[in-house]
Amino acid sequence: MDYIEDIEQDYGNQDRTEQLSLGLGWFSIGLGLAELLAPRALARAIGMPNASPAVLRSFGAREIGAGLAILSEPDRPAWLWSRVGGDAVDLSYLASGMNAENDNTRIGVALAAVMGVTALDVLCANQLQRSRSSRIAPRADRAVQIERVTTINRSVHDVYQFWHQFENFPTFMRHLESVEMLDERRSRWRAKAPAGLKVEWEAEIIEDRTDEWIAWRSVPGSTIENSGSVRFSPAPGARGTEVRVQLQYSPPAGTLGRGIAWLLGEEPNQQIHEDLHRFKQLMETGEIPLSDGPSLWRAAQPGDPQKIRSLAGVRS
Repeated sequence: MDYIEDIEQDYGNQDRTEQLSLGLGWFSIGLGLAELLAPRALARAIGMPNASPAVLRSFGAREIGAGLAILSEPDRPAWLWSRVGGDAVDLSYLASGMNAENDNTRIGVALAAVMGVTALDVLCANQLQRSRSSRIAPRADRAVQIERVTTINRSVHDVYQFWHQFENFPTFMRHLESVEMLDERRSRWRAKAPAGLKVEWEAEIIEDRTDEWIAWRSVPGSTIENSGSVRFSPAPGARGTEVRVQLQYSPPAGTLGRGIAWLLGEEPNQQIHEDLHRFKQLMETGEIPLSDGPSLWRAAQPGDPQKIRSLAGVRS
């Protein structure tokens, strides 16, 4: 899919930016150590032999602090912007030293070097800022929108009551490990990701009409941005309940975003179709006789059939 390719490209760009950030962090520490340990030698090297050692040592302490912060969080743009502020101080200090008492040629070389590093700091900070913004507000063209309808031979009230207990979802949604209700409206979701990874996010119910409609969305700032709704209505011909599910999911950038199949499968519509098929089987028979695998051909083995039948309200 095109959005998978976009995410992989974003991941590569982010990785290169973080490598640059780490490089600037080590450079900052190296420069800071030189200013702290050998301020007089550094003063002569930049053409300002009478520069105050105390001032240079203060610059060194600032550089080391910035470097350590960058190394601890190379993806955080604030630390790079702090370096840009320090660069401005350095440039001002060097420019003030251009006079007859100093070696203006050496100062000019130092100014050029600092301006070059400043440009790298600004570039890296901007790229990290854009990367972080894209994770918080993914592009609209990455959104996956899904709508599926199924008919279940149970009353609207029974189907609504089962769905309303989000903790039941892992019994028929194969990618979910657990859903924990934090209060009446908020829940914590845990899902399986590729390569044995796991991810979690929180969601909140934004609409709840008994026996009619439930809508939810992930809380702002979640790693996984998604929203959904399910409507329950009497099926034509007294055939039970029509369940209409609508989902919208924005794949995240970064490592986990490279394998978005862990949430909705490589074919999201097909995955939701299979989840609803398992839901229908569970509500009508109290068990899921189909495989959890993609082909749905092998007999499934529910972990606790009696418990599942009880949850679905099916009598033995």
